[in-house]
Amino acid sequence: MADLRCNFVGIKSPNPFWLASAPPTDKEYNVRRAFEAGWGGVVWKTLGEDPPIVNVNGPRYGAVHGPDRWLMGLNNIELISDRPLEVNLREIKAVKRDWPDRALVVSLMVPCEEQAWKRILPLVEETGADGIELNFGCPHGMSERGMGSAVGQVPEYVEMVARWCKQNTRMPVIVKLTPNITDIRHPARAAFRGGADAVSLINTINSITGVDLDSFAPEPTIDGKGTHGGYCGPAVKPIALNMVAEIARDEETRGKPISGIGGITTWRDAAEFMALGASSVQVCTAAMTYGFRIVEEMIAGLSDWMDEKGHATLDDIIGKAVPNVTDWQFLNLNHVTKAVIDQDLCIKCGRCYAACEDTSHQAIAMSEDRVFTVKDEECVACNLCVNVCPVEGCITMRTMVPGEVDPRTGAVVSGEYANWTTHPNNPGAGCGTG
Repeated sequence: MADLRCNFVGIKSPNPFWLASAPPTDKEYNVRRAFEAGWGGVVWKTLGEDPPIVNVNGPRYGAVHGPDRWLMGLNNIELISDRPLEVNLREIKAVKRDWPDRALVVSLMVPCEEQAWKRILPLVEETGADGIELNFGCPHGMSERGMGSAVGQVPEYVEMVARWCKQNTRMPVIVKLTPNITDIRHPARAAFRGGADAVSLINTINSITGVDLDSFAPEPTIDGKGTHGGYCGPAVKPIALNMVAEIARDEETRGKPISGIGGITTWRDAAEFMALGASSVQVCTAAMTYGFRIVEEMIAGLSDWMDEKGHATLDDIIGKAVPNVTDWQFLNLNHVTKAVIDQDLCIKCGRCYAACEDTSHQAIAMSEDRVFTVKDEECVACNLCVNVCPVEGCITMRTMVPGEVDPRTGAVVSGEYANWTTHPNNPGAGCGTG
């Protein structure tokens, strides 16, 4: 059996699956149920200073659905915990006492003043919590008050607050980054300059998920008005993967601990985050959609896959894909592939033909009896046909071997590496431009 034990900046858990700071981790009742279901850790819903936050008493979520109402994305306008700080701290202490083997990290958000952080840190430390996560990502409600993403978008503030916290607590400090920024590397670098032990990302993306065309108000609608909120769920996973990879391969942050967040729904999603440099993962929308027991499938799936591939521990896969992430100009332009259609699997829907004929390179032919074939002399291997085909495995890409003649260009396929800065098709070849 693969060993799924996780050691994230000294915080140990029986598996890398943690619940992210969100409604599922808002109170003792939820967290105990999560641990009973098998979650390796939780990040307690963000705490602030008293007086308590006041949330809306109406719809807090907007959604984007796919076919059969599959939840692709969830938008929320909920603020940080509206429960009294004293109550949260008491419950955190009780849960940690009863579940010492699980990771329990506390998310925090207070005004960007050193004294505010000095006041709350010892209160959290006294609970026995394993660490703190600085919420520099929330894009709504709190950001208008100078907290959340208003801090996370300014690297100097990120560095400053991280340093304050490191100077005033024994606990590991994790900085949660906002994706609502041009270059995620800058706040990540700042966090580590400030002494942070790790970063977690991504927090939610600023969004409006829809407009009610009867009331002409954004959804969710509160008494005829709406506001921007934070977007999460499967739809944000590609954005999150890219940002995790950017930090993992950046010279200034390479090898630093990362907790991956963003649309993780299956064990495969988690494995992809870990392959790109995350050493733990956090889940929210999947638990809110399917309940806490979804972690059972995640644990079993990851364990079975690791056994099948011969990976004994998480260290065998963490960061494994990072060396294969590169910039566009370093891709091998001598690598040539062509689409191939399996006629036994083809259902003759014509979707590949329509997509290629209308929007791509007119590289698929259709006979009178609706047999679809690839015209190699026109195919540029864009693989649009693969992605629009409704039958998995029906259309694949065949790699041409060195020595074959590319029917499209007439050139002999070479096995030699070429990149854009030196390729003859680049008008700026030889001068490093393009």
